Amino acid sequence: MPPVTRHYNFADLFELVADKVPDRTAVVDTRRRVTYRELEERANRLAHALQARGVGPGRHVGILATNCVEWVETMLAVYKIRGSVVNVNFRYVEEELRYLFDNSDMVAIVYQREYGPLVAAARAAQPKLQTFVRVEWGGSDADDGALEPLEYEALLAAHSPARDFGERSDDDIYLLYTGGTTGMPKGVMWRHEDVYFALAGGIDVFTGERVKSPTEASDRIDASQPAGLVMMPVPPLMHGAGQIGTLRALFEGGTAVLVDKFDAEQVWRTVERERVNVLSVTGDAMARPLADALERLQGEVDVSSIVSFGSTAAIFSQAVKEQLQRLLPDYVVMTDSIGSTETGMNGIRVVQQGDAPKEGITTVQAAADSAVLDENLDPVEPGSGKVGRVARGGNIPIGYYNDPVKTAEVFVTDRHGKRWSIPGDYATVEADGRITLLGRGSVSINSGGEKVYPEEVEGVLKSHPDVFDVLVVGVPDERWGERVTALLAPRPGRTPTLEELQAHCRAQIAGYKVPRQLVLVDEVPRLPNGKPDYRTAKARARQLADA
Repeated sequence: MPPVTRHYNFADLFELVADKVPDRTAVVDTRRRVTYRELEERANRLAHALQARGVGPGRHVGILATNCVEWVETMLAVYKIRGSVVNVNFRYVEEELRYLFDNSDMVAIVYQREYGPLVAAARAAQPKLQTFVRVEWGGSDADDGALEPLEYEALLAAHSPARDFGERSDDDIYLLYTGGTTGMPKGVMWRHEDVYFALAGGIDVFTGERVKSPTEASDRIDASQPAGLVMMPVPPLMHGAGQIGTLRALFEGGTAVLVDKFDAEQVWRTVERERVNVLSVTGDAMARPLADALERLQGEVDVSSIVSFGSTAAIFSQAVKEQLQRLLPDYVVMTDSIGSTETGMNGIRVVQQGDAPKEGITTVQAAADSAVLDENLDPVEPGSGKVGRVARGGNIPIGYYNDPVKTAEVFVTDRHGKRWSIPGDYATVEADGRITLLGRGSVSINSGGEKVYPEEVEGVLKSHPDVFDVLVVGVPDERWGERVTALLAPRPGRTPTLEELQAHCRAQIAGYKVPRQLVLVDEVPRLPNGKPDYRTAKARARQLADA
């Protein structure tokens, strides 16, 4: 067929690279590795198989699996035929799957064998869901016979590896379900072009320079080199950070290295084995175990290949940054960035020793099209100290799938006709224009009329040597309205007291932010993507505090 016009479409961007460096290693997981040529051909086969079963433009295909090559192949296959992927959380129980199947209008699902029984139990929630494709590895005794599943490898073998799908569009939909920290997951709808410029490499985060054509990124690749950067996005692929990290590696001609489920020691041993250059995580939930594991493994693993360590989408506390800076080579560039599924990248900073913000969670250089807006949707004056909400204009999502009410709340238009995405993160603006992030308004604590942002208090508590992990929540209090409570997991063999922690906090934050109650637990509740599960944490804190 004749050549087709290329767009800022994820399938197009990948194919341009696959044509240029077909023999480079594209993806490595814990079982196998594939080149760009192999990944392209296998994705084409699956795309034809799904197409034969009615999947096409605008249709939604679920993926329920841990990190693996098949996840990436399926994602690319769906984009090739102009469908959208539904990222399914592998820790969901039956009721949560029922909700997601129904809300997303899913028509097909590719799942790892061990999750078959859950899929079978939840399928009745979505009668449109008729195609079930099973990836064999990941459990051998799963009872999913009622689904009459198609075997993944047999399906690929039965279909053509040819690329003959026709022209795609910048307007094809990238769908990402976000669990957030409260409430049920919501499907954020992005145009491919918009998410490319907001998250996936279309804009240089430091200079603001934009890619000028769909072929520019692939044109920059030096095909004479046998390999590009080796990138390891540690988060699960069912999280946006895992997907975007993997896609960016592919769009730049690099190698994406995956671990099936997060294990800190396995990550460092994989870094050594694969000579990983770029490591990315989602905040302390991954960074702290990684720092502790690297401390234990000093002298056992070689991490000299790393040149960049970055965190996004969750709090990356100063204590963990400093621990990692001490353990990693001096030349490693460490970054801390802020953003959300609804906005993309809002700001980034290169971490320096001893440069913790005086208040808030972190202070970052604002990204292109990012701002802090007041209640009238006007920009907050730099240096004023006024608190506003972090917003992004320009390349932003269309809205939430099947949720016009929430779409109207988050995606708003100001009096000048400019459209903004404002999901609810509060911040101030420094005199030099940098953004200081305070925290998410939906989980803030109202104590004695003062607003307390949990993430700021958590960052201070984590700098105490006895603290491993902590979430801060508000529990009902007759005097204060809400009592600042720390649900805290101590380090092994340590038992910090409330008085010790209060003294530690008072040296760094205002008195009204200091925890008034301490609840010790073995593990604080977190979502699989590393984000805090404040809803569960609050319920547990109330239960244990009253016990």
